[in-house]
Amino acid sequence: MRKVKRRRNKAVTVRMNESEYADFQDKVNESGLSQQAYIISAVRGASITPSDEIAVLKDISNTFANLERQLRGLATNVNQMAHIANGQGVIPTEEELERLSAQLGNYRKESEDVWQSIRSSINQQKVTVQ
Repeated sequence: MRKVKRRRNKAVTVRMNESEYADFQDKVNESGLSQQAYIISAVRGASITPSDEIAVLKDISNTFANLERQLRGLATNVNQMAHIANGQGVIPTEEELERLSAQLGNYRKESEDVWQSIRSSINQQKVTVQ
């Protein structure tokens, strides 16, 4: 039977008092990482993002994906109207154009709100591991 070599073959023991250990556990739990992954990330200078912030970023990403889907649909509508106008000589009504303009305005406002949320989230992540 062949023995498998560990990729990480060095063990480190760290001693902490109760307060330090409690702080350590809080930070590990916040990060959503294992203790080992947290320590290795901290040693390598990685910025460790708490899991609740990651959830917020995922939500923002989903919102952007939804906005992109809606904009694609709107672009499809505009292309269809242009195709009909070119093929049949029919021009979209003023009401149709105003409706599309209003939709674009709504999407633009939603995009701006999401962007502000992202900027706020980035500014809050300037906390480093100590």
